[in-house]
Amino acid sequence: MDELKGLILSGGAGTRLRPITHTSAKQLVPVANKPVLFYGIEALVEAGISEIGIIVAPETGDEIRAAVGDGERFGASVTYIDQDQPLGLAHAVLTAEEFIGASPFVMYLGDNLLREGITDLVRAFRESEPDALILLTRVDDPQSYGVAELDGDQVVRLVEKPKDPPSDLALVGVYMFKASIFDAARAIEPSGRGELEITDAIQALIDGGDKVEPHIVQGWWKDAGRLEDMLDANRLVLEDLVTRIDGELIDSQVDGRVVVEEGAVLERSVVRGPAVIGAGTRISDSYVGPYTSIDRNVVITGSEIEHSIVLEGSSIRELHTRMEASLLGKNVSLTRSDGMPKTLRFLVGDNAEIAIP
Repeated sequence: MDELKGLILSGGAGTRLRPITHTSAKQLVPVANKPVLFYGIEALVEAGISEIGIIVAPETGDEIRAAVGDGERFGASVTYIDQDQPLGLAHAVLTAEEFIGASPFVMYLGDNLLREGITDLVRAFRESEPDALILLTRVDDPQSYGVAELDGDQVVRLVEKPKDPPSDLALVGVYMFKASIFDAARAIEPSGRGELEITDAIQALIDGGDKVEPHIVQGWWKDAGRLEDMLDANRLVLEDLVTRIDGELIDSQVDGRVVVEEGAVLERSVVRGPAVIGAGTRISDSYVGPYTSIDRNVVITGSEIEHSIVLEGSSIRELHTRMEASLLGKNVSLTRSDGMPKTLRFLVGDNAEIAIP
């Protein structure tokens, strides 16, 4: 098989993560203080794929270009491909045809996370050389996904968000294709929602007698497109954290797997891991509980935070109660005025100011 290329789709609007995504690309929202998109790039490079195209939308393309650059720091060469309108995954494939050429390729949705990476799956694709290899995982709500019907080790049918699912095997956001997918994508019509569906293009391969091979994902997979999924992905990534204390602890206690980045300062505070504290952050007279990621240059005083993500430049002052299961955008100011303590839960976009009575 020829050398594989990588194609990362990073053009979605991220409507399920608003208001965060009104001001930032959903693929750049961090999980364990690393943008989701970076996990996909690293997974491709780890699998031996260094020539990567990233499909971007007009609204967020500049931000993604600035974050990723030319790919050198990942060990990759990155080409940016503009998709003017989000007209479906199969449309995105066609948009990238000039970049892909005749090469086989891996298509990776930029807001997906796979714990085990894709190295073994790429190896299987190289060895068996099917026209397409799709990743599947068992889910409790298959009607919310593209679903595969199998006959032994062959895929016989794909259905997008079926009312009566033929199985509980949902498509994971990573696909491997030979160049035959381009003709298949050209042969289909837009779906009822006006998009060229990748499930229809793969079904066209199947109907044409091409080999479509399934692989069941081992370990966890997350589509980090909603608040609950972001927090769950954050929790799962933090489970693998290795303790590292590069910052300064002053009369503070750190328990469990905790990373305190260089330049961070903890005063009279307790951090219980798994948790990560970003560079330049200052935490005083506070408690940070498990499954929390605090980004760079955050200020936290007199507050309790658990199972949350706080983005760069935000400040949380004198809450005198616990904030949990929350995602705060960049440069958010959160304070409390006088009143009864209660548990707080937030999804707050960038540059907000909130005073809680």
